[in-house]
Amino acid sequence: MSFQDEVVALIRSGVMPALGCTEPGAVALAAAYAGKELGQEKVSRIEITVDPNVYKNGVAVGVPGTGKVGLSIAAALGALIREPALELSVLSRITPELLVEAGILLDEGRVGICLTDTQGLYVAVTVFSEHSKAKAVIEGSHTHLASLTRNDEPMAQSHQSAINSQKPSLLHTSDATLAELIDVVEAAPTLDFMFFEESIRMNVAAAQTGLDRRLGMAIGATFQDLIAEKFLSDDLINHAKILTAAAADARMSGENIPVMSVAGSGNHGLTAVLPVLAVAERLQIPRDRLLKALAVSTLTTIYIKRYTGNLSALCGCAVAAATGACAAIVWMLGGSRDQIAASIKNMIANLTGMICDGGKVGCALKLSAAAGVAVETALLTLKNVLVPETNGIIFASADDTIRNLGRVSNPGMLETDKVIIKIMQEKDKHQ
Repeated sequence: MSFQDEVVALIRSGVMPALGCTEPGAVALAAAYAGKELGQEKVSRIEITVDPNVYKNGVAVGVPGTGKVGLSIAAALGALIREPALELSVLSRITPELLVEAGILLDEGRVGICLTDTQGLYVAVTVFSEHSKAKAVIEGSHTHLASLTRNDEPMAQSHQSAINSQKPSLLHTSDATLAELIDVVEAAPTLDFMFFEESIRMNVAAAQTGLDRRLGMAIGATFQDLIAEKFLSDDLINHAKILTAAAADARMSGENIPVMSVAGSGNHGLTAVLPVLAVAERLQIPRDRLLKALAVSTLTTIYIKRYTGNLSALCGCAVAAATGACAAIVWMLGGSRDQIAASIKNMIANLTGMICDGGKVGCALKLSAAAGVAVETALLTLKNVLVPETNGIIFASADDTIRNLGRVSNPGMLETDKVIIKIMQEKDKHQ
């Protein structure tokens, strides 16, 4: 495989459809794997074990098609749907009958959740029938099946080996600088990135649904109201904020509409795609350049997530996806490599303090802010407004600055994460 093929494969691997928040999605997927191993046996009980960040991101977010929030309903439905081949779209197979059956499991207290101290993404779901049990563990990423057992006997090694053998080897991309990776995107044919047309279609549809139905907190729709009332101007920044917030309004409210995720997160996908699209629409950027810009955005997001981790105390939409969008806008508008690097440093200097306190309707506020800052920072950078390397965690190179961001995330904010989760658990007990 050539280096160019590796880079394209890396980008493709980070783009995936997702229905609902990806943390409940991962729990539903693990439950579907375990439920499938039980065949036609009736589900009697479910045990869920998750790392603190999966708990944090899943406990208060709407689950599509259910009118409910949280990981328990996702696990119950996944165990009943039993279609793990759908990956993060398992919950697209909800029926009224399954929803009633899942509700009974919850009402009778037969779905339990506990937390583990595991660092990094970890989901284990054990599904019990009267005479058997099956356990699936997803670890490292939202769709990686680490183990599958039935009555404590390993299952499906050949299936998992087949999955792993189909994944491309991406050895060289891990050693490349971000600038080298972007060089490959620039040189590659546009045809390699046509799959981003589906990202545009899905994420714009989510935004339009949020606007039309004023879902969630109706942040996007309210921004439109403020423009109509002449309190805000209809400019590039607000256009990006409206699109991104409205899509998050729809997604976080549990609306039954898929989005295209980036780096395992649907909200990352919205933030990496929609601000770039907003600028391209208003400035009439050629379609081929937009598609490559989305590749730059996705690639930058994935690159940053290598250092910050899949889930952390930092809002990944702000520090990773919005930074990717900013770099992509600078590239799309003809910025130099130095300006692209500067835009990344500017974003990290600005938004690093934004915490993640779980998936919820309020995420639309954070995505709106991140999208607006991404556009604003891109425009400032193109005017050569640059944060000096003498400032804080900013180093001379974008790559070193990203590594510093990773250190702030882990180990820097591990204690912050524990405090956030403790507060959320205390609140959960009083509700």
